[in-house]
Amino acid sequence: MQFAHRLESLRANVFADMDRAKAQAKRSGRNIIDLSLGSSDLPAEPHVLDAIAASLHDPSTHGYLLFNGTQSFRQAAATSYTKKFGIAVDPETEVLPLIGSQEGTAHLPLAILNPGDFALLQDPGYPSHAGGVYLANGQIYPMPLLAEHSFLPVFSEIPDAVLAQSRMMVLSYPHNPTSAIAPLSFFKEAVEFCKQHDLVLVHDFPYVDLYFGETPVPSILQADPEKAVSIEFFTMSKSYHMGGFRVGYAIGNAELIRALRQVKAAVDFNQYLGILQGAIAALTGDQSGVKRGVEVFRQRRDAFIDALHRIGWDVPKPDATMYIWARLPEPWAQDSIGFAKELVQATGVAVSPGTGFGKSGDGYVRFALVHKPAILEEAVARIASVL
Repeated sequence: MQFAHRLESLRANVFADMDRAKAQAKRSGRNIIDLSLGSSDLPAEPHVLDAIAASLHDPSTHGYLLFNGTQSFRQAAATSYTKKFGIAVDPETEVLPLIGSQEGTAHLPLAILNPGDFALLQDPGYPSHAGGVYLANGQIYPMPLLAEHSFLPVFSEIPDAVLAQSRMMVLSYPHNPTSAIAPLSFFKEAVEFCKQHDLVLVHDFPYVDLYFGETPVPSILQADPEKAVSIEFFTMSKSYHMGGFRVGYAIGNAELIRALRQVKAAVDFNQYLGILQGAIAALTGDQSGVKRGVEVFRQRRDAFIDALHRIGWDVPKPDATMYIWARLPEPWAQDSIGFAKELVQATGVAVSPGTGFGKSGDGYVRFALVHKPAILEEAVARIASVL
């Protein structure tokens, strides 16, 4: 049986290799502490679950949900965004519900790229961003994110020949996996660069609320309030702990929203209306659960970093996200896959090797803070045995 050539680019998956390594360690009797997957272990708020539960017994919610039926959700998303960032949003033309934000970031390249066109992606970066480009038969130019540049890409280093064939740039801050935050001044630079080179600017924004400082992190649309070139993707998975419900949305340039809606219409309808009712309750209801979640991850960050420092692993304390991005010590400094496999086999602690996020991620590992502090400290005690 023959398959499309595009599948070749999707087969190499470090995380699938690590999943097999976890399974092997478990079969050998290891008690697994899984710090490899960034899925919040916190529960959705009761008022969110109540809204979903109430819908289950309403037969009018059981059919297909077309775009017009999502108006209440689009209005809630627009209102929430404007309240946070002060940018007006038209819920009719500038908001699109998504079955998780990943649906949007993976499908948008199909609306923008012709075969052979380049997308400018962060390296390291979220793997799904690359997957969408491969599905569209595009090419990837990796923009290295280095510690000496605060994990921000240097636009002047992108070759002119690549720019001539490029159609889109994808950014995501606060960043997965590095936890870096981008200042608004950088976003303004990115917007001007994309205008100059006729690029669509995509910003994936799952960690909009998950920052630990006093100052909120910026939105790309604050740098592009006219929405001239930009589209931003949001998820309910991180702020509201609704990852399993698969609900997100896009806000941005009306032409980009319309193009993505065309692609989406060929692939699916929408979520179950009851899930959107839960999302509306999350966006419009009491936000104290969001703040409590941030505090939980702050405490986990502090406990984990302090434990790493006690075993002599000097890792900086991140200002955002649910991740720790740690540079590996010798002899693992250029072998993140080897370290991750040895760690899970020897100790049962599973982490994500940096190279799984891109070439520039080698020499690092990512820890996801998805357990209580006592378990995180136990994980560090085990890690000490392989350093």
